[in-house]
Amino acid sequence: MKTLFNVSSLVLVLVTLTVSHVYAQDKNLVVRVAKLKIDSLKLQEYNAALKEEIETSVHIEPGVLTLYAVAEKDNPTSITIFEIYINADAFKSHLESTHFKKYKSTTQQMVLTLELIETEPIILAIKPNVKKKLK
Repeated sequence: MKTLFNVSSLVLVLVTLTVSHVYAQDKNLVVRVAKLKIDSLKLQEYNAALKEEIETSVHIEPGVLTLYAVAEKDNPTSITIFEIYINADAFKSHLESTHFKKYKSTTQQMVLTLELIETEPIILAIKPNVKKKLK
């Protein structure tokens, strides 16, 4: 099991690190931005659910290339999520996954507002070996 996880992690890192080189011009990519406002009394619980959902998605879904979530520094209840999927089928599969449905049902009452923004990628770039530099 540990070997499978290590191989999966390696594949994920390689896919993430090559996204700018392989997929930057790929018109099949689904790139979305979600802007959320979270109930301040539920923020810690929301962040835990979001972390679990993103980590699971990135580790087990081959079509999920990138999921980033950030909070505004001076307004931590304002969260932006940046998502990249390899194609529309991968995005649909993500929406149907057990872990995403769990996240949605768990956080439904925590999310005060949700704005989904469909985008067209212009250029997607990441430094090679960025994971090594962050450690």
